[in-house]
Amino acid sequence: MHGLAAMPLNLSYPIFYRIVKRLYLTNTLWGYILKPKKRRKGRNMEKNCCCTKTKKRSEKEYKSLVNRLSRIEGQIRGIRTMVENDAYCTDILTQVSAVSAALNAFNRELLTNHIKTCVANDIRAGKDETIDELTDTLQKLMK
Repeated sequence: MHGLAAMPLNLSYPIFYRIVKRLYLTNTLWGYILKPKKRRKGRNMEKNCCCTKTKKRSEKEYKSLVNRLSRIEGQIRGIRTMVENDAYCTDILTQVSAVSAALNAFNRELLTNHIKTCVANDIRAGKDETIDELTDTLQKLMK
């Protein structure tokens, strides 16, 4: 057995309370299971994010990015299924390579939009520190 059911439940551990706080009990065809609680939109970004800057994206840009991420998520689930079904190593590696290429395409699209909107607007407004931020971001992406 995997997951919480396989562990002895010693309720004195604070980690147990933190885990259970984020779960809820739901009924399925196979019995009751614990599922993660869904996060509500519009929560305070400072609590959940390391940054304080935000950007309001157009509907087109938002849908494009979310669709790419959904496809990547599906590819990752497919890889997990391949591992669980004992697929041949090179087949899995081929799929991992495809996921890497998809993530790179996502990064390119996001970076292009960032430069065309955020960086261009900040430079027009005279904020030169944006150039330093952009070079730092590019260095992180090139690691």
